[in-house]
Formats: sequence, C-alpha cells, structure tokens
Amino acid sequence: MKLQPDRLDVQSILGYGPGWIGLGNRGVAEKIVYSIVIGSRGEKFSWSCSRFEELTEAHFARLAETRPELVIFGSGTRLRFPPPAFLRRLMDQRIGIETMDTLAACRTYNILAGEGRNVVAALLIEASRGTTG
Repeated sequence: MKLQPDRLDVQSILGYGPGWIGLGNRGVAEKIVYSIVIGSRGEKFSWSCSRFEELTEAHFARLAETRPELVIFGSGTRLRFPPPAFLRRLMDQRIGIETMDTLAACRTYNILAGEGRNVVAALLIEASRGTTG
C-alpha cells in the first residue's frame, strides 16, 4: 500500500507491505525489512525484535530515551497490547503511547509528523511468509 504524507521535509513512511515499510527523508527512499523506530526529529534505529513475543521492558525504555511527546507502537499485522509493566518508563515521563497495528501506525505517524508533532513510531515488522532474514 502506498502512503502519501502531506509534507516531505520530515522522515515519512512512503509505503507498507507484508514484511516491509518504505521510508523517505528529503527525497531519499529506503526499503526497511526489520523492526524499526523512526521519529519526526530524525530518530532512526533498529528495534531488535521480529515478533511481538520478543518484546521486553527494555524495548520500551529505549523509546523513552528519545523524549517524544507521543509514541505510536505498531504491533505487527494485528493489534496486540504490551503488558503495562513494559510501559512504566514512558508513563513515568508522561510520554503518551498509542498502540495499533503497524499499517495504522504508519498512517498515524505520517499525519502527526506532518503536523510538526514530536512523535516516534516503534514499528514491529514481521517477516512475511516465504521470506527469510
């Protein structure tokens, strides 16, 4: 699915499909096939998990270190909520978190980043069937 952000002067998600997202920033496009964290202020780092069951409290603590106003958690191909204990550091720092499937998280991130909000998207990219690594 192709996604059209309103503004291209921030890191944007240009497309989404099974096992990948398309990431764009200032005219440069990149296909991402692993779980990733991206932010409207240029944050971008691998999120070391390929399945929801691999997530830990440390994954969410790392998100708090980026100090956004809001974290959008894309939980993969279906909506799944992390245990509340995983979110403790975010809540302690009064950082909002919204959970949705990864496709919805991509769309929501683009809207909020395009509005100039300080937002981070933590996107669980699950390997599509029939692909490796």
